[in-house]
Amino acid sequence: MTEDGEGLPLADRLARRIRVLLISGELSPGQRLSEAAFSDRFDVSRNSLREAFRLLTKDGLLHHEANRGVFVTVPSMASIIDIYRVRRMLECGALRQAWQRHPAIKAMREAVGAAKRERDKRDWIGVANANMRFHAAVIDLSDSVRLNEFYERIAAELRLCFGLLKDPEHLHAPFVDMNDAIVTLLEENRPHEAAAQMETYLNLAERTMLKALERASELA
Repeated sequence: MTEDGEGLPLADRLARRIRVLLISGELSPGQRLSEAAFSDRFDVSRNSLREAFRLLTKDGLLHHEANRGVFVTVPSMASIIDIYRVRRMLECGALRQAWQRHPAIKAMREAVGAAKRERDKRDWIGVANANMRFHAAVIDLSDSVRLNEFYERIAAELRLCFGLLKDPEHLHAPFVDMNDAIVTLLEENRPHEAAAQMETYLNLAERTMLKALERASELA
């Protein structure tokens, strides 16, 4: 199977393309998805698109409302806590067993460089995109196609969480240098220290996310 899903059934390929839109931040929590618009965009039948929507609904990324249509899921506090629980298991585990010469470490370094450039421009969406690439590269350290596919779902849910926050600078700015420290530890062949740093990172990120959502709900 290739990166774009070649060899998968059409509905699975469509689901993957929509998932990429979620990860990139192009789709927002609570957004209604038009069957007609997406059918035209992907040049597919509505039946194929509905099957893709069904697969993404099963993953918890979309939900159907009777007589209203299909909407992007709005993450709950409970789902955020679970996302970070899974991330600690996957990302810290990948770092602990990382090989110093693994090509994913170069991808992590490139993502950090991109995040710093976007931070200098105060483009927080760009910082978020670079951050997503960094963490996808962390999972690549495991050399597991199954984990990569699973993490795509987690990354899509995570990006939906980002979409709920009104202050992206507060969420993303502190973590660029932490990413830099993590990849530096790998480059120095200190994988266990990198894993410990990632656990600190994820604990802080989870608290930041939950506090921001709590404040947003109080103001709503």
